Amino acid sequence: MGTDVQRDADTPPRSREHPTDALVTPAWVADRLEQFRAPDPDYRLVEVDLNPAFYADEHIPGAVGLDWERDLRATDRVDVVGPAAFSDLLGRHGIDKETTVVAYGDNSGLFAAHFYWLCRYYGHDDVRLLDGGRGGWLAEDRPTTDAVPDPPVVDYGPVTPDESIRTRREAVFDAVTEPSTPPTFVDVRLPEEYTGELTAPPGLGEAAQRGGHIPGAVHVYWDENRTDGRFRPPDQLRELYADRGVTPDEPVVTYCRIGERSAMTWFVLHELLDYEDVSHYDGSWVEWGNLVGAPIETGGLGD
Repeated sequence: MGTDVQRDADTPPRSREHPTDALVTPAWVADRLEQFRAPDPDYRLVEVDLNPAFYADEHIPGAVGLDWERDLRATDRVDVVGPAAFSDLLGRHGIDKETTVVAYGDNSGLFAAHFYWLCRYYGHDDVRLLDGGRGGWLAEDRPTTDAVPDPPVVDYGPVTPDESIRTRREAVFDAVTEPSTPPTFVDVRLPEEYTGELTAPPGLGEAAQRGGHIPGAVHVYWDENRTDGRFRPPDQLRELYADRGVTPDEPVVTYCRIGERSAMTWFVLHELLDYEDVSHYDGSWVEWGNLVGAPIETGGLGD
C-alpha cells in the first residue's frame, strides 16, 4: 500500500500511489477534521448512503448526510436529480462553488462515487473520493460522532450539465444498431447479470424485463477495481483494463443496473487512469433491458 508523503497542506497525498487529487486517504481527512467541522464553506465532508441509518448511528465529524434515493434522484421522473434541485441540495448543505468536497459512504462507496460523478456532471470540479470509504475509516478506528452539523445555507447558483460524461439511450442505440466507430461498452455488473442469468443482484428490485448485456460489451466486474477495500494501484488497474481490451485511445461507456456501480468504474477510468473519453450510461440495464426494440446479447463468459 502506498505511503503518504509530505506535501503542501492543501494538496492530497497520493492514495495507493495514485498521482491525482481525486482520491484522498483517511489520514488526509483526519489532518483536516477541524476544517471540515467548521461552519464556513471551504471544506465539506459528504456521506452518501443507501441506508441512511448508518449516518444517523455514526459518521465522520463534520460530515453532512445524503440519502441516495431521496436526494440524488428526480422526484417527478426516472432520472438523476435535476440541475436546479442539485444546486439547491449543495447550497442547503453549506457547499458553494469553491468548496472542497470529499465524498464517502456505505456499500463500498458506490453511492459516493455516483455523487462524485454528479458533482462533475454539474460542474463542481473540486470534489474528491475518500479511499476505503466509510468502512475504511471505521476499520482504522478513526473518530466518529452522531452529532449532525448545521452549516449555514449558501446560494450555490445555477449549474450547467457536462453532457460529455453522460451517455443517453439514444446514443447507445445508435452505437449498437449503426456502428461506425462504436465505443467500448464496459458492463460492471455481476457475471450472472452480464450473461443474462440474473436481471438484478439477489434480493434487489428494480429489475429489467430481459437479461443480458449490450451487444459487444466487455465485462469488468466493478469490485475488481479494489483490493482490501481500497483502489488498486494504477499499474494494476491499467493492466486489468488493457487485458479486457479497454484502452485509452477509444471512447468508453460504463454501465451497470441502475448507475451506481458503473459510476465507480467511470471514476477509475476517467479520474484515476486519465482516460480522456469516458462517459457514464446512468440509465443502465434498468433502462436498456426494458426498452422496446433494444438489441441484447446473452452468455459470453466462457460459454
